[in-house]
Amino acid sequence: MNYWPLLGILLVVLGFALRMNPMLVVTGSAIITGLLGGMDLVKVITTFGKAFNDNRIIAIVWIVLPVIGLLERYGLQQQAARVIRSIKAATVGRLLLLYMLVRQATAAMGLTTVAGQAQTVRPLVAPMALAAAEQQLGEVDEPTAEKVKAYSAATDNVGLFFGEDIFIAIGSIVLIQQTLATYGYNLSPLHLALWAIPSAVAAFLIHGTRLMLLDRKLKLGGK
Repeated sequence: MNYWPLLGILLVVLGFALRMNPMLVVTGSAIITGLLGGMDLVKVITTFGKAFNDNRIIAIVWIVLPVIGLLERYGLQQQAARVIRSIKAATVGRLLLLYMLVRQATAAMGLTTVAGQAQTVRPLVAPMALAAAEQQLGEVDEPTAEKVKAYSAATDNVGLFFGEDIFIAIGSIVLIQQTLATYGYNLSPLHLALWAIPSAVAAFLIHGTRLMLLDRKLKLGGK
């Protein structure tokens, strides 16, 4: 057995430890692994091209991110915060609770990419939550601001993680089904999706309670 290709893993670890450019580290390690595995350079590059072509939908992110950057450059965060300041009843907990409901509902329908950390939380949800915190506290110090941002990101994670399993045509459902099948439990995707609903409801109630407790803490001055 040829163990030389495993040097690629060592190169990845070494590159990350030296804080080198991750793209260069991974690409270089992949090329070296291919060469050590007996592939010529042309075949390695061909394999890269085929993988990119088979997964070209990933490249969409390079179109979305510049759009978000331009929107932020022209005041998207400021406008989002202004909208929240105009709603007197808005609080951090209520805002994030509503967002979690929408995130879970859309994820349950298979729309897992309509929101997310980069495209929704950073440019919209977090600024709106911070504006709501300012309405509750008047002035938000850095630790409180970071806590609000963390709750915003966590809300997106909870909504997506426990909502997507309700959709039967999602990778996680297939993984669960195949794993259970290896142990002799033959369950249909629909069966698994239905049993994901109680988990999603429990997650909503538990994290929703945490959001309401956050509201209470901010109402008391963040202490």
